[in-house]
Amino acid sequence: MTVYTVVIFKKDRENVANTQEPILFSETQPGRRVQVSDFSIEGYSRAAVQTYWRVPEYKLGFDLGWQPWEYMGTPRWFLSHTHLDHILALPAYLARRRMMKMEPPVIYMPSERVTEIKQLLGLYARLDRGKLPCEIVGLEDGDCVEISRELVVTASKTFHTIPSLGYIVWERRKKLKPEFLNRTGEEIRDLNLAGVAITNEIRIPKVAYLGDSTAAGLDYNPDMYKAQALIMEMTFVAPEHRKEALHRFGHFHLDDFMDRLDRFENQIIIASHFSVRYQNRQIEHYVRKRLPDLLDGRLRLWY
Repeated sequence: MTVYTVVIFKKDRENVANTQEPILFSETQPGRRVQVSDFSIEGYSRAAVQTYWRVPEYKLGFDLGWQPWEYMGTPRWFLSHTHLDHILALPAYLARRRMMKMEPPVIYMPSERVTEIKQLLGLYARLDRGKLPCEIVGLEDGDCVEISRELVVTASKTFHTIPSLGYIVWERRKKLKPEFLNRTGEEIRDLNLAGVAITNEIRIPKVAYLGDSTAAGLDYNPDMYKAQALIMEMTFVAPEHRKEALHRFGHFHLDDFMDRLDRFENQIIIASHFSVRYQNRQIEHYVRKRLPDLLDGRLRLWY
């Protein structure tokens, strides 16, 4: 069984008792970090303010609503959509890497917005009087990106107010086919040397990133419920905001989470992107009223 470790954060400035990961950067840029088995997750998200996440061990991140200097060395970023709180730091990130003479990074994003992003970066380059080198790759629902021999990332459609994607990082392993299980080591070696396919590839979902989406984004890609770690939005938590979440803004509501409790197989679920209309103590109140044990401690509220 995989075990994750965290650091207990003392009561916040509003006197709210909550299990929080320590702030990495500052009170105004409150990135947090949690260790999950053999990888860690860092980042933060607040609706209309900033969203940025990374998995250092996998050398990739999700969204660029802010760009800590420490993140500059991460060479691959997967953008969920092009709202400003998710892409605002993209030009700064590219300019910093250019300044430090680092290799151009790869930016993956919904294919529908590639042209506009290239135009935007062109304007920034003119204003900055310097190039913003990068490779921009448009992705669509079902696309798969090979990161290494051990890792791939898949994209899936999500449901927001503009074109958007969610992502899953998969670990892939080779497993001996059942018909060869009784063979000796020498026989398996000889078959392999003869070009016989003796293994099947299996994939293990490690990190799922929903981005901004209604609950339909999870339901459309049920593998997100099975990932070791799920990073998801929970923009609305108050009962009176249920209709807004579904019909106006394309976001997730606490009610949607409650409706799907038995589906979450994740070891850890990071809920974030809370609306700025809520104070921290209100988020705690609404969620703990419905889930006092925070799903046996698996649900983490990062606000």
